[in-house]
Amino acid sequence: MEVRKLSISWQFLIVLVLILQILSALDFDPYRVLGVSRTASQADIKKAYKKLAREWHPDKNKDPGAEDKFIQISKAYEILSNEEKRSNYDQYGDAGENQGYQKQQQQREYRFRHFHENFYFDESFFHFPFNSERRDSIDEKYLLHFSHYVNEVVPDSFKKPYLIKITSDWCFSCIHIEPVWKEVIQELEELGVGIGVVHAGYERRLAHHLGAHSTPSILGIINGKISFFHNAVVRENLRQFVESLLPGNLVEKVTNKNYVRFLSGWQQENKPHVLLFDQTPIVPLLYKLTAFAYKDYLSFGYVYVGLRGTEEMTRRYNINIYAPTLLVFKEHINRPADVIQARGMKKQIIDDFITRNKYLLAARLTSQKLFHELCPVKRSHRQRKYCVVLLTAETTKLSKPFEAFLSFALANTQDTVRFVHVYSNRQQEFADTLLPDSEAFQGKSAVSILERRNTAGRVVYKTLEDPWIGSESDKFILLGYLDQLRKDPALLSSEAVLPDLTDELAPVFLLRWFYSASDYISDRWDSIFHNNWREMMPLLSLIFSALFILFGTVIVQAFSDSNDERESSPPEKEEAQEKTGKTEPSFTKENSSKIPKKGFVEVTELTDVTYTSNLVRLRPGHMNVVLILSNSTKTSLLQKFALEVYTFTGSSCLHFSFLSLDKHREWLEYLLEFAQDAAPIPNQYDKHFMERDYTGYVLALNGHKKYFCLFKPQKTVEEEEAIGSCSDVDSSLYLGESRGKPSCGLGSRPIKGKLSKLSLWMERLLEGSLQRFYIPSWPELD
Repeated sequence: MEVRKLSISWQFLIVLVLILQILSALDFDPYRVLGVSRTASQADIKKAYKKLAREWHPDKNKDPGAEDKFIQISKAYEILSNEEKRSNYDQYGDAGENQGYQKQQQQREYRFRHFHENFYFDESFFHFPFNSERRDSIDEKYLLHFSHYVNEVVPDSFKKPYLIKITSDWCFSCIHIEPVWKEVIQELEELGVGIGVVHAGYERRLAHHLGAHSTPSILGIINGKISFFHNAVVRENLRQFVESLLPGNLVEKVTNKNYVRFLSGWQQENKPHVLLFDQTPIVPLLYKLTAFAYKDYLSFGYVYVGLRGTEEMTRRYNINIYAPTLLVFKEHINRPADVIQARGMKKQIIDDFITRNKYLLAARLTSQKLFHELCPVKRSHRQRKYCVVLLTAETTKLSKPFEAFLSFALANTQDTVRFVHVYSNRQQEFADTLLPDSEAFQGKSAVSILERRNTAGRVVYKTLEDPWIGSESDKFILLGYLDQLRKDPALLSSEAVLPDLTDELAPVFLLRWFYSASDYISDRWDSIFHNNWREMMPLLSLIFSALFILFGTVIVQAFSDSNDERESSPPEKEEAQEKTGKTEPSFTKENSSKIPKKGFVEVTELTDVTYTSNLVRLRPGHMNVVLILSNSTKTSLLQKFALEVYTFTGSSCLHFSFLSLDKHREWLEYLLEFAQDAAPIPNQYDKHFMERDYTGYVLALNGHKKYFCLFKPQKTVEEEEAIGSCSDVDSSLYLGESRGKPSCGLGSRPIKGKLSKLSLWMERLLEGSLQRFYIPSWPELD
């Protein structure tokens, strides 16, 4: 019986091994990934790779799985484009290289997960906490990519703060903070805080851009600025961190002493004022977030009803102190324009309340942006929007014409009519366009009814024939025009183009400059000494080293001068001879490395015959500097190229070649796809893509390590040096070209001017400070 049980156990183990081998074989199939057959040629594989790479590039495809798909495509092409790896895969099912510990662990998790699902084992026994698909299921809907962060999160951070977590696989601390993170984000998201998660393993560029060098990291973003969280990850600390991101002057504490001044600020600020009456001594976070979201439209105040000195307000406005009450005041401070009272106010209720009361009853047009919002352009006959504009002079107190206009607006609120007023002395051109050329309107108020036809300023309007003094007859005439306008839109018979309004509330130039400078200094300070201190350590070390050397040189020079004074000075002739003898050898020594070994520059053409020896099988440590030219520019560019690189021909590790653009454009464009910047780019594949001028480009190709450095010619002679920037780029990521616009104005300057800065670029190449663009393998030179 025991022998039989042992035999069954061995059979079960054999079946288990076979199943695991089958799953391993199905784990990754490069042919299936690229969609080609096993007999496909290299040209077909290359064509399929380029098509899929463009389709699944993470910067162009916002699908959540685009990055994983792109990594699989690059890996498949790396295997199938190499004949040796392809042969190993066809024979043994493996490319024959070490995939790395992390990849092996992912394969084990994949096999174990499918084994688990097929045999129905108990999850509590086989659950492994590092399974990233299960552990990060909470964060899936919050995952951020670089393009999504730049195009959506940063602009949206001017309306609400963002709380972002940096995580990765195999992160013990990430598992420890996960319960707290889940609880906090659910609470903060309901209040209006934006949530984001960045996976440092897949979004290295975004993690580096944010300055996150370890996982887990938590940071906040507001107004485009990044702040890091440095305290213990607990609920209260995270709430305080989000609250600290908000500006301190969003909500004003209001009491009996200052509520009249606060509510009377509507005329100067041109905003409604909101008051929240509540029993908590601290302003609720939800109210602060609402104030930040609508800071451009309303002013917010808070009244703590449990504090002495608020009884007058609660009695005057009949406030129930046992429930939170929200009041909005517009032009009249004696009574609120709207009221809402509820226990446990939700964000949606407050947003709807604020949206209904964003503007005053008769707001003043203080900027072109406000004019667009209050008087939108007509889109259809059913969406007509008329603006009744009062043109009046600026006064310290409310004038009688404005009070009459305000009472008329309060009594005739309609969805199709908006009442606004303009200070004619501040918006002189705007007022002169609407007023008729008559002395009757000099120094008096006037009313115009207008409808905007386009964003360029074209309007149709009608100005009341008599000045507006606010009498009952004026109100009766205006009411008659509005009733007639509903039936006959042709009443607006005059037509004009209005000038743009000047921004009355914008600070003066010196204040704007001061605010910008202070923000920039504060941002740089935080970036250097708090966020990116690890990156600044080499620079600080260099600065202190230079100061130490300078200080030591000064001390040594001081002691040497005192010793020289004690000794007698040598004769002038001997001194001159000594100086001459000292300077000549030093000059020879310093410049011997730059003296060319030959009297000419040997430049060979890169063709399909010399391609393998000059690039693919180039010895380690050697580089081939290739000039891109066309038949028409061959002579002039080669002459300038020889002059620029002549001083570098003394190095035996540099080889110089040129490539004909007319013959090998496709090879060059394939290489340049790996040389994109991190910034978002427009569509490159337009009708002018094949007409792009690459003459004057220089590539430094390292055949052994499979990377290249790129030199782009200058657009104009006076522009900044067109030298590529430098940092190592991970070979598993795809970096395409981001400068989609072709260089312009090349015909107006000599062709040789394209290589005017090549010598400086060559110096940086020898220093090793240029950016390196890695590729999976060198393409064939057709």
